[in-house]
Amino acid sequence: MQPQLDDQMRLKLFTDMLLIRAFEERITQMAHEQGRLPGMQITCHGQEAIAAGVVRAMAEQDVIVTNHRSHGHMLARGVDPGAMMAEIMGKEGGLNRGKSGTLHLADPAHNVLMTSTVVGAAPLLAMGAAFAQHYRQEQAVTCVFFGDGAAAEGSVHEAMNMAAVWKLPVLFVCESNCWAGAQAHDVHCPIGKIADRAPGYDMPGQVVDGNDVEAVYFAAWKFFQYCRDGRGPALLECQTYRMRGHGEHDPQHYVDKDELAAWALRDPIDRYAQVLQNDSLLDSRDVLRQQAVQTVDAAVAFADASPYPAPEEALDHVYANPIGQEG
Repeated sequence: MQPQLDDQMRLKLFTDMLLIRAFEERITQMAHEQGRLPGMQITCHGQEAIAAGVVRAMAEQDVIVTNHRSHGHMLARGVDPGAMMAEIMGKEGGLNRGKSGTLHLADPAHNVLMTSTVVGAAPLLAMGAAFAQHYRQEQAVTCVFFGDGAAAEGSVHEAMNMAAVWKLPVLFVCESNCWAGAQAHDVHCPIGKIADRAPGYDMPGQVVDGNDVEAVYFAAWKFFQYCRDGRGPALLECQTYRMRGHGEHDPQHYVDKDELAAWALRDPIDRYAQVLQNDSLLDSRDVLRQQAVQTVDAAVAFADASPYPAPEEALDHVYANPIGQEG
């Protein structure tokens, strides 16, 4: 069974991508031009279709475990941009009261369990979340995002192996963006497609154009149903390209400029705008683009108005409270 994409959902996919792009552009501006953001800033320019397509295919009860390139996943899930921006700026009004920063964002209210910046660790954490879902007999799936660089880590193999052995409801989403730090894909991986590993774990795998938001949506929806039916995990590889450096600190001098320009022509937002215009669903993206920018403006204003955490609270929330103990 294939879902039907109505006009409303198609426009949601498009506006999700516009919001993610506007948010990341502002992060880049604030990090470089204004120097206002503490720590490393890692963005997902050019990878918006994966976040929008996968997350929109999820059910409300499904959960996300994500990696260092998490902003798009969280925005597509409906996380408040103001609380996100405040967290990135280290403010009290942030999702995690300014203590997680950009690299450890979490929002349990939207079933975003955690951001793990330890490369390759997120799939192990997702396996634990999926084990809980399986144990409780919930009709829920854990979706975990990781890159093709992380796929070389032993922890990813362990997570896929045990998820398959226990038939856990995990959708492994590999955002294959051709780079692992400063290493090109063929330097660290002997195969062209990460999804080719899926049969070795007796799980289904599929490669999809990660810059085609509808293709991502349909593939993810199919695998979410597979996992939800109790048939075990699945692996979805979304092939795309990292349009900026590993982080905003990285000028990516090692990237071939012609290759980068070729991928820029496959920009997921430009492509989908053309599709929607051809189907008479979009006259111009300018209005929707401006709405996204205004949302980000409001997020920055909220973050600016939020105070920094009080110094005396620095050691609060370091340890979890014992089970049954409030506070």
